[in-house]
Amino acid sequence: MLERLRANYAFLRFVSDVTLTEVALFLAGVLRPLLPIGSPLTAEQTRMPLIVYVLVGLVWSVAFLLLSVYAPRNQRAIDEAQTIFRSVTLATLALAGTLFFSFRVISRIQILTFYALNLVLLIGYRLVVRLSLRMIGRPRYARRKVLILGAGEAGHDVLSMIERHRWAGLEPVGFLDDRFPSQTQVGGYPVLGRIEEVACYVESEGIEEVVIALPSYAYDRFLHLMAKLPNLPARVRIVPDHIKTSLFRAVSEEFAGVPMITLREPTLTSFERQVKRVFDLCVGTALFFLILPLGALIAIVIYVDSPGPVLFKQQRVGENGRLFWMYKFRSMIKDAEKRQDDVVRVADDGRLLFKYANDPRVTRVGRFIRRTSLDELPQLLNVLKNDMSLVGPRPELPWIVEQYELWQWQRFAVPQGVTGWWQINGRSDKPMHLHTEEDLFYIQNYSLLLDIQILWQTVRAVLKGQGAY
Repeated sequence: MLERLRANYAFLRFVSDVTLTEVALFLAGVLRPLLPIGSPLTAEQTRMPLIVYVLVGLVWSVAFLLLSVYAPRNQRAIDEAQTIFRSVTLATLALAGTLFFSFRVISRIQILTFYALNLVLLIGYRLVVRLSLRMIGRPRYARRKVLILGAGEAGHDVLSMIERHRWAGLEPVGFLDDRFPSQTQVGGYPVLGRIEEVACYVESEGIEEVVIALPSYAYDRFLHLMAKLPNLPARVRIVPDHIKTSLFRAVSEEFAGVPMITLREPTLTSFERQVKRVFDLCVGTALFFLILPLGALIAIVIYVDSPGPVLFKQQRVGENGRLFWMYKFRSMIKDAEKRQDDVVRVADDGRLLFKYANDPRVTRVGRFIRRTSLDELPQLLNVLKNDMSLVGPRPELPWIVEQYELWQWQRFAVPQGVTGWWQINGRSDKPMHLHTEEDLFYIQNYSLLLDIQILWQTVRAVLKGQGAY
């Protein structure tokens, strides 16, 4: 429910931003003849052609999505204003460059006026919305239930701060703490149960905010607890200086009027997912038809080179641990999987290595298509089927996932990809099951612009052929 509201709110802001941008463009044309600077112009001379309005809508939409204007990290007013400033500046520069080669008669002063009006309207309406919410409070459907972990001094202080900021829509439900008997009252709210029961209470009570206010000696229990929380539909926050958070995705935000650290879940918002899926469908479809002749040629060469099917399908672990069949051009002998145990090696730290150079199962054609990553082309079918994304953590083999540590499962919180951060930073020289941190880095820093950068750098990595075997 809350995630859907956030996605709808992000889409509403997107539509409002584009609409206000078009309004700013119109107003700039109206104001230009009235300005006492530059050459005198008539209203007819400053009227923008319809094609310019269409161009502005497209350029600004791309800029807003590329720079992640609607990402959760932009909740603070100053962060949101800075992102808007960067987006509008980038879009205006792109527009000015385009107009230079097309509509050179458009006044430069008019473009600068549009730029200033655009910033004022976009930032101004956000401030108005924030002030309105602060004055009238959040509507009932947007109220957020808060569960506090720790009923000690820090927990009591958090409760007091929430009580002073009820206008923000915060609704305390109670505490979880092992040191107090169940139903003990702390500040007028009950201790509901033990800390280990957090998942149960989040789901049963519809909790949307979890605030961790545990003492420092509970650090080990906190690490164990965090392995459970990322899969829950609740935002996790901690009180600073109580717990070290170097291993988690932490963002400083204001909560109930006090700075806190939010442990952002390793996943994408609904709006980001929708944008990513549209991007995958558009680019994936174009690439599929573009490489179709090359794919046919590769299929013929594989068929002639060695006996066996042209396509190789293998079960992999996808988003949220879902199994699916991933497609590749066959690059190994027909019974390669039956000989898996013969080639698996054990690293110095006891972990398994199963992909390395000079694998005896690889065919002659297989070595070439692996080195050039042409064996991965059929995975565009997985992208179109929505099994995978163009960019994301690589889908892993089930038998390797069974040996994952609990924290490594966070890499499956997003769609798995044909290429990703791991591929452009070493590929097979850095086995992905030993470098889950790089997948988490991608998730934590996701943006559409990052996806485009990874796709571009993948081309360079493929041409170099480093780590591909």
